[in-house]
Amino acid sequence: MRITRFEDIEAWKAAQEMTRGIYKVTEPGRFGTDFDLARQLRRAAGSAMSNIAEGFDAGTDPEFLRFLRMAFRSSTEVQSHLHIAVDAGHIDRPTFDRLYSNARDTKGLIGGFMRYLNHRRHRTDSKSASSASR
Repeated sequence: MRITRFEDIEAWKAAQEMTRGIYKVTEPGRFGTDFDLARQLRRAAGSAMSNIAEGFDAGTDPEFLRFLRMAFRSSTEVQSHLHIAVDAGHIDRPTFDRLYSNARDTKGLIGGFMRYLNHRRHRTDSKSASSASR
């Protein structure tokens, strides 16, 4: 299947699901007065989604990979902030587990997509090199 829009990318869909969950648990009042942590969680989750989308229009695989690495790191940031949220009592352990799993799954899909793009890039480079040697 050829991907024609970023919304078709499985990693983006996972990031959207992760972001949806983060926004739900950080609704006003849920984190008390810890506005900074709620804001950081929202920014990190949204950044994962946005970087996948932005990378889609980057034009080259190396540039897309750069954005995917940022999305991967943003998902890791979500995981780290979730530890703070559960330790501070803003979320319970089942909520932590569910959201942490969403972030882990998102990272897995981003990582898989990165491996695919790297493989495709190296395969294209190999074809170009063997054509040039003829």
